[in-house]
Amino acid sequence: MALQAGIVGLPNVGKSTLFNALTSGKALAANYPFATKDPNVGIITVPDTRLDKLKDLVNPQKVIPTTVEIVDIAGLIKGASQGEGLGNQFLANIREVDAIIHVVRCFENDNVIHVDGNVDPVRDKEIIDTELILKDLDTVEKKLEKLRKQAKSADKEAIRAVETAEKIKAHLETGQPGRSCPLDDDEYALYHDLLLLSSKPILYVCNVDEDSVNEGNEHTKKFKEAVSGETAEVILISADIEADIAGLDTLEERQEFLEDMGLKEPGVNKLIRATYKLLRLITYFTAGEKEVRAWTITEGTKAPGAAGVIHSDFEKGFIRAEVIKYHDYVELGSETAVKEAGKLGVEGKEYVVLDGDVMHFRFNV
Repeated sequence: MALQAGIVGLPNVGKSTLFNALTSGKALAANYPFATKDPNVGIITVPDTRLDKLKDLVNPQKVIPTTVEIVDIAGLIKGASQGEGLGNQFLANIREVDAIIHVVRCFENDNVIHVDGNVDPVRDKEIIDTELILKDLDTVEKKLEKLRKQAKSADKEAIRAVETAEKIKAHLETGQPGRSCPLDDDEYALYHDLLLLSSKPILYVCNVDEDSVNEGNEHTKKFKEAVSGETAEVILISADIEADIAGLDTLEERQEFLEDMGLKEPGVNKLIRATYKLLRLITYFTAGEKEVRAWTITEGTKAPGAAGVIHSDFEKGFIRAEVIKYHDYVELGSETAVKEAGKLGVEGKEYVVLDGDVMHFRFNV
């Protein structure tokens, strides 16, 4: 199954509006809590100017971009870790995704209800953090019960596992998410086995009004200060603007709208690329007369694994990969020119594919 990022946040912060703009989908966007009960899954095209450049050079019959999956998850409220609202469902949905896109409301609008009465993105973030951490503490405590029983036999591995679980528990009790827990290399196995909700990589999206989409506002400034110690990206998007753009029929209309708003590209493009990066995904390309295509793999994938994304036979019968660096392809203008310049690499099974590689696979089955 493809890696997924889940859009989370309190009710009425703009999650479903943003999801609809991302997917041109049909998720219910309404001005009341729990408008989204079941998670909506969208498969979203990843914008990549490199694909357009390769298309111009190769002139293929078709061009196929790569995609990423986004899940719109029900809004969470205080007490979710004890099952309040749709808490159990919300937390179960988060457990299924690989990364979190946390949407916080950074706009004032008396016509849009806020579940806590006023706009305060820092408080809203802390509510969700707290609920995830409380659920994680419950998970760790249950695991500790089992590990302590095993450790009574003086099993060294079990004793070490108890120490690691207690370390993680102590960290969570300080109110810090699992992803920031300092661990030694030998402690990561248990950490990953726990599947902590707060261990998932996170991207913050500040949903702002139209006037704040470029420079932000007081809400976004306070929010950025609050998360400055985290290794997490913060991006500004106006879900209303994105909804307007998604509703336009032609590329020309969208471009004109962007120019009027002083924007270089739709905010969803930034969000999709940031999500792709958050999931540790990279793109390699295949380029020929029939098609130019982008393929998704995770960072660190070796050549046979990358070949297997195209077809399992490519991986099973892998012989070698012929690799052209994207900048060489663009600079020299064609595959033939790259070969003549001696810049086509021939790589074996241990080659780690890099973002932007243009590849041909040789295989035998």
